[in-house]
Amino acid sequence: MNTPAAVIVDVAAYAQAVEDAVKASAAYYAGGTSVLDDDSYDRLVRGIAAWEADHPDQVLSNSPTGKVAGGAVEGDVPHTVAMLSLDNVFSPEEFTAWTASLARRVGHDVERFSVEPKLDGLAVAARYIGGRLRQLITRGNGTAGEDVSHAIGTIEGLPDELAEPVTVEVRGEVLMTTAQFEHGNEVRTGHGGQPFANPRGAAAGTLRAKERAYTVPMTFFGYGLLPLADTEQALAVRLGELSHSDLMVQAAAYGVNTTATTAVPGTTATSVEQVLARVQEIAALRADLPFGIDGIVIKADLAADQQTAGSGTRAPRWAIAYKLPAVEKITRLLEVEWNVGRTGIIAPRAVLEPVVIDGATITYATLHNPADITRRDLRLGDHVMVHRAGDVIPRIEAPVAHLRTGDEQPIVFPEACPRCGADIDTSEQRWRCGNGRNCHLVAALSYASGRDQLDIEGLGTTRIVQLVGAGLVADLADLFALTREQLLGLERMGETSTDNLLAAIAVAKAQPLSRVLCALGVRGTGRSMSRRIARHFATMDNIRAADAETMQQVEGIGTEKAPSIVAELAELAPLIDKLVAAGVNMTEPGATPPSAAATTGDTDADGEIAGAAGGPLAGMTVVVTGTMTGILEKLSRNQMNELIERAGGRSSSSVSKKTTLVVAGDGAGSKRAKAETLGIRLATPDEFAALVVDFVD
Repeated sequence: MNTPAAVIVDVAAYAQAVEDAVKASAAYYAGGTSVLDDDSYDRLVRGIAAWEADHPDQVLSNSPTGKVAGGAVEGDVPHTVAMLSLDNVFSPEEFTAWTASLARRVGHDVERFSVEPKLDGLAVAARYIGGRLRQLITRGNGTAGEDVSHAIGTIEGLPDELAEPVTVEVRGEVLMTTAQFEHGNEVRTGHGGQPFANPRGAAAGTLRAKERAYTVPMTFFGYGLLPLADTEQALAVRLGELSHSDLMVQAAAYGVNTTATTAVPGTTATSVEQVLARVQEIAALRADLPFGIDGIVIKADLAADQQTAGSGTRAPRWAIAYKLPAVEKITRLLEVEWNVGRTGIIAPRAVLEPVVIDGATITYATLHNPADITRRDLRLGDHVMVHRAGDVIPRIEAPVAHLRTGDEQPIVFPEACPRCGADIDTSEQRWRCGNGRNCHLVAALSYASGRDQLDIEGLGTTRIVQLVGAGLVADLADLFALTREQLLGLERMGETSTDNLLAAIAVAKAQPLSRVLCALGVRGTGRSMSRRIARHFATMDNIRAADAETMQQVEGIGTEKAPSIVAELAELAPLIDKLVAAGVNMTEPGATPPSAAATTGDTDADGEIAGAAGGPLAGMTVVVTGTMTGILEKLSRNQMNELIERAGGRSSSSVSKKTTLVVAGDGAGSKRAKAETLGIRLATPDEFAALVVDFVD
C-alpha cells in the first residue's frame, strides 16, 4: 500500500512541514520520543519531497530530504565510511522503477539482489580491534556519530569478543524485542520513569542513557561488515570483494547475530519477481515475529554492482527500503469501558479517537487489566501509541507522555461490578465479579452449549434467557435436570421443540471430557488446552486430584497458569459434583491415565498424551490454516483438531520447527509462508482428507 504524501499548498506550509519534520527527527534520535508516528513522518517527508521537486529554487537548507536520518544529533566520532540512510519505496511499481534506474547506473540488469527484513531499531557501528569490541557509535549525521560505548555488554547478539582476532567494523541495528520492551517498561516504571511508547523509541533512549539505576537488555542484528584503517591488508581486500550475502555469512562466522537466526533470514533473489515474492513472504510473517520490522531492505548483492552504482549524500544508490504499512499510530484515549465476561472477569477496553492502521479503522483497543493501566500510567485524554499487526487485537503500547497538556484525567476504576453491582475480587491482576459466572450466566451458558463445547442444538441465547428468567436454570448442571413439563410450560415451546431440546441435552451428557472441561470455562483453558488436559489425565477425578506441579506436566501450562487452573477447579467443585450426579460423562475416550501411561509409553517427552496409536498422523504435529474444502468443509477448527488427534497426531495453532505438517486451504497466509520458509511439508485439504479419511466422522 502506497503511503500518500502530505499535501503542501504554499511556501509557508512547506517551511512549517520542514520545521515539523526536523523537530520530530531530533526528538526521536535524541531521546527516543517524537510528536509523530512513523506513518505520519513518512507522509510529511514525501510531501516535502514533492514540493521540492516542483519548486527546486525554494529548497531549504535544513530540509530532511537531503540528510541522513538522525542528522539532527551531533556526533564527534568520525565514521570510516559514511553511514547513510536508505531511500524508500512503497509499492511494487516504485520498486520496479528503482531497479530500472539501478540497471541504468550499472550498465546492465542486476543479476542478484539480497533481501532482508528492515529491523525497526537504531543503526550503530561496532568497532573490533584484534577481535575485541572497543567502541560503539551511532549513525549520527552519517559522517560522525555519538560514542555509546557505555552500552557495551548490555546488547545481546553483539559479542565482546569475535571468534577470530580480526580488526573490523560491524554495522547493524540495535532494537528491543517485544519481550525486552515489556520487561524494560516494567523496570522503567518501577523506577518512577514514564513508559516508552514503542520498542524503537525504547531502544534509542536506552542506548544513549548513562548512569541509570537499572539496565535493560537490547538485541543486535548485523547487516554490514567492513575494514578499519588497521585491518590486515589481505582481509581488507577480501571484505571489499565479497558480496553482501557472503559478508553476512562471514559476520555470523565471527559470532555476530544476523537475521539468519530468525524466521525471516536474509536471502538472495535473481529477479524482480523473486524479490517481490520474498517481500510478501516477510510481510506475511511480520505479525508473528518477536521484534518489529517496518519494511524490507533490498540491495544489489554483488560488490562490483555496489561500487559502480555509488552513493549520494544521503543514501546508497544500490539499496532501497521497501516500506510496509505502519502497524503503530498515535491517537487519543477518549474513555475506558468496563465489560464483564462470561466467567465474571471485568475487562477494561479503551475507546479511541478513530485511527486507520494497515487499512483498518481502529476505535477500540485492549487494556488487559487495571494493573496494566496503572503500570503504563494511562490517563483519559492521553495521546497513546496503538499497535495492530495482522489480525492481532489492537493494543495500547503506552501514553506519549511528552504530548501531555495537563488536561488529562485519571482513569477511574469501578468499585462494584459494572454489570450486577456485586463486590469485586481484586486479589489477582485480572479483576472478577464476586458472583463469578453467575454475573453473566446467560453468556456462560451460551458458551457452554456452543458447537465446540457441549454442542446442544436448539439451545440458543434467546432460549437460555427464557430459562434463566423463569428460574429453571441457575447453573450449567441445571440444564440436565430440565423436565418435559417444565419446558412445555414456557412460551413458544411446543412438543416437537421440547422433545428435540431434551434429546440434544441427552446427547450432550455423552460428550467427551475435553468438551465438558471446555464448557466449564476455566480461565486459561480454551478448546486446545482443554483437550490437552483431558488427554493427559483421562478422567475428571484425575484432573481434580492434580496439584499445581502435576498440572504443569501438561504441555503449555506453566508456573503461573497451573495454580490458577487448580484453584478454579476447586472453586467449581460443587458444579462438577452436580454434573456428575446428572450423569454427564467425565472421561476422555482413548486417553490413558498418567499412572498407566507411564508403563505403557503413551506419553511424549513433554508428558502429553499422544494421539491414537498407529494412526496415519502418529508422531506428527499438524497445523491447519485457511479455508477447508471437500469433506473437511463443514468441520469447525475445533473439530479439525479433534480429527487430528483421533488420527494419532497433535494439533497446534502455530507453526514452528516442531511442526511436521501444515494443512493449507484457500486464503492461507502467514502460517503457510512460515512453513515454506522453514521447509515444512504442506498439504492441500483434499490431500489431508485422503490421509485421514478413515477417522472422519
